[in-house]
Amino acid sequence: MAETGGYNRKGLPSTDAVILAGGLGTRLRPVVSDRPKVLAPVGGRPFLTYLLDQLERGGIKRVVLSIGFRGTDVRRTFGRHYRGMELEYSEESRPLGTGGALRLAADVVHSNLLLAMNGDSFIDVNLNDFRSWFDETSGNAALLLARVAEISRFGQIEIDNRDRILRFDEKGGHARSGWISAGIYLLRTSLLSEIPPGIEYSLEHDFFPSLIKQGLYGYRCRSPFIDIGTPESYKHAPRFFQELGRSVYSGSNTRANPGVTDE
Repeated sequence: MAETGGYNRKGLPSTDAVILAGGLGTRLRPVVSDRPKVLAPVGGRPFLTYLLDQLERGGIKRVVLSIGFRGTDVRRTFGRHYRGMELEYSEESRPLGTGGALRLAADVVHSNLLLAMNGDSFIDVNLNDFRSWFDETSGNAALLLARVAEISRFGQIEIDNRDRILRFDEKGGHARSGWISAGIYLLRTSLLSEIPPGIEYSLEHDFFPSLIKQGLYGYRCRSPFIDIGTPESYKHAPRFFQELGRSVYSGSNTRANPGVTDE
């Protein structure tokens, strides 16, 4: 069924957000060499502000910024508050990967359910709709999925007609359209105890595949999506947000009908 736009200002109940903002940004270094990737300027402001604005529109009150590479720059830029939200920091002393960083951040998460976001991608989605759908699944974890024309850079996610994720395919392979992770996740905070602490660990390759048999769900969304992780994609970011215009504040995403494969 189709979703409607607009945000419920009551927000996501008892939900802390974690933004994974500690990546080295190696691929982006040729064009953004003087700051961490999340502070890369887009339209005259740091990319991270687009994610924080989205969380604020979803009613999130507390955000944990998981930082690492040049984390002091992020602290200096944002401080302890942003548009009424409390900002907390979790800092890696060495790279731990997306899973290891999220495991470390769990120590300062207060809610039983958390919303995690990659710090280098954006999709125009209504976070309250995502949460409402997740509550109906009775699942422990869910990924927000984007439909893209070219999956080879990202890897494909296979999903059944009941929104359950069946498998993850690696990057590369044939050039075709498909569903990919949009870098937004809802999961029970207690699940993070399954991630070994203090070691490098990947959400995408280690953690989420291990949850498939426990009931891992995917929320399919056809809204505009961008990942700024390469110089080529970063170059298109200003135009991406310009074209979204007012819709970037609406969350007017449209879900695919469950079971529709339309390859």
